[in-house]
Amino acid sequence: MTVLSLRALNRATLARQLLLRRVKLSVPQAVERLAGLQAQAPNPPYLGLWTRLAGFERAQLTRALQQRRVVRAAAMRSTLHLLTARDYLAWRPALQPVLTRGLMASHGRHLQGLDPREVHAAGIALLRERPHTQADLGARLAERWPRHDPAALGVAMRCLGSLVHVPPAGTWDAHPAPALANAEQWLGAPLATQTPRAVFITRYLAAFGPASVRDMQAWSGLTGLADVVATLPLRRFEDDRGMTLYDLPRATRPDADTPAPVRLLPEFDSLLLSHADRRRVMDDAYKPAVFTVNGIIRATVLIDGFVRGVWRLDRRDASASLRLEPLSRWTAAERRAVLEEAERLLDFAAPGARRELRVTAS
Repeated sequence: MTVLSLRALNRATLARQLLLRRVKLSVPQAVERLAGLQAQAPNPPYLGLWTRLAGFERAQLTRALQQRRVVRAAAMRSTLHLLTARDYLAWRPALQPVLTRGLMASHGRHLQGLDPREVHAAGIALLRERPHTQADLGARLAERWPRHDPAALGVAMRCLGSLVHVPPAGTWDAHPAPALANAEQWLGAPLATQTPRAVFITRYLAAFGPASVRDMQAWSGLTGLADVVATLPLRRFEDDRGMTLYDLPRATRPDADTPAPVRLLPEFDSLLLSHADRRRVMDDAYKPAVFTVNGIIRATVLIDGFVRGVWRLDRRDASASLRLEPLSRWTAAERRAVLEEAERLLDFAAPGARRELRVTAS
């Protein structure tokens, strides 16, 4: 069986995540190609598309959300993602076990004695009137079930209902509590009745492969995928630790020596969250600096395809400060390339602002 080095895995993953060169795609095309974008905060998806797409402008993603071609909703791993309307309608029912598991782990004891079907039906009836925030849904549901915690009831509707965030939620710099709508009503189309798990595997591999079953499960939150993988006509490889990796038969796997340009990835980028073994993009030694104790996944600097630093952008009034923090020593050429990319990011994220760009000591 062919053994793939970390560099070979790195280049294959970067190619599929559109990080070897910026490409010309529409926002829906890119979101589908990437199998969704992590979207806990509103701005990272914009930055994630900027670093991947040629000529991307913020208005393009805002329009896609406003026109309901892309939605922001709880999906893989029960976390917020941007998905195209088509993918959300197809994938959401199959992800229900993931969201139910997360709900019971966090709020199960507060929901004892409730029939989930009744809670769901009552919440959907409220949403037929108008969109509601999660807190408002919980408070309204608590009028019917006064012995239960309103916050838990709100989370229950988030996990049991197919709910999407109504813009301006999810758009650039929009931070108020999002209003939620029933996806079928918002999109004017029904959810899929059944989506085979094989669909998740093939779409995942197209965006993140080659990968192990553990990787597939880490990305989706789904379990029991090994039996499905065994039925699919996939190519098999091994990594440097002897783990079996799977890939689509005709997938592109660039040479390990393919040049990889400097890229600045935003917080929560899916590249860092979609494999159980992250060594293909980040040395394990850097995990404490990137994955913080308060749950923030910091924005990262890719040099030669691997995480070699972190960065932070602060914008106040008419000024913007971008701080770069190396996690290893950068050569003079690497430093120049990072600073040039950082200037381009400032042009995108803070046009016209007074800017400060600095590199802290490693």
